[in-house]
Amino acid sequence: MRLSREQVQYVAHLARLGISEDEIERFAEQLSAILEHFATIQQIDTEAIPPTALVVALQDVMRDDVVTPSYPRDVILANAPREEDGYLRVKAVLE
Repeated sequence: MRLSREQVQYVAHLARLGISEDEIERFAEQLSAILEHFATIQQIDTEAIPPTALVVALQDVMRDDVVTPSYPRDVILANAPREEDGYLRVKAVLE
């Protein structure tokens, strides 16, 4: 499937790309090659493959949740810009 100059210019217009005459020819060749690859892939019979099939097995990437003691309050508040009655003091957020 060979793309015409007009089709390449139309795609460039949709993508808001300014392309030169040399680029039109180069992009026509490259985009045509990509479309040919897709045509080849479309010929593969995928009827027996369920739509949720995965190529690689999934692994849980989360670490185990382990209970650990938290930092003491005075250590946390030592870096706070403002503190009041043992709590962080922040500016009011009103929307």
